[in-house]
Amino acid sequence: MRKTNRSRTRSNSENQKIKDFQVNIGTQFQNETLLKQALTHSSYVNEHRKKNYEDNERLEFLGDAVLELAISQYLYKKFPTISEGELTKLRASIVCEPALVEFANELGFGEVVLLGKGEEMTGGRARPALLADAFEAVIGALYLDQGLDKVIALLEKVVYPKVDAGAFSHAMDFKSQLQEVVQKDGTSTLAYQILQEEGPAHNRIFVSQVSLEGNILGRGKGRSKKEAEQHAAQMALDHLRSHKQ
Repeated sequence: MRKTNRSRTRSNSENQKIKDFQVNIGTQFQNETLLKQALTHSSYVNEHRKKNYEDNERLEFLGDAVLELAISQYLYKKFPTISEGELTKLRASIVCEPALVEFANELGFGEVVLLGKGEEMTGGRARPALLADAFEAVIGALYLDQGLDKVIALLEKVVYPKVDAGAFSHAMDFKSQLQEVVQKDGTSTLAYQILQEEGPAHNRIFVSQVSLEGNILGRGKGRSKKEAEQHAAQMALDHLRSHKQ
């Protein structure tokens, strides 16, 4: 009797966590069973064999493809002038494990994922591969539950703003690209200048300008001087490429 009561209490707690999780991500699943599967690690299934639970590995497989499609579509529209190679690098930096772990942590995946006791005791809730897989699995589950538009709505909250803020700009070296373009037309040297610094010390925004022989080519903002210069170079590239078309 006590064991049954403990099981019920644990089940109620898990269900409540999944409901709270949906509030946290701003998405209510029509089929909560799909979401629970997306958050179920194989170690949990192995310890509950009699209940016929399914782990999240198949949903992770689907979510990986859906995430890549959604990110590809966004980047294609967001950066109309950069090459296929640069788009590929940028996408890779967004769907890589460290980035997925960051997204998962922001949404509290570690608190709600269902783990076996052994996995839990060895730090599974903070294991990068496990969190990245769970994020992809939830994307797959959401796609099955409500389609690509709902997936995009979730990404608009947690992923796309980071892309817009330049969090992944390290994947695209716009300064090197701009230098290559300029060198094709001569030996002129680009000049970068920090025009101003905005905001408090803990949340500083830098404004940079890039010019060529006194002609301003582009301006950009960033949370560091390097990021601001990259954005200025990106604007310059967009300007130069649009004038060549």
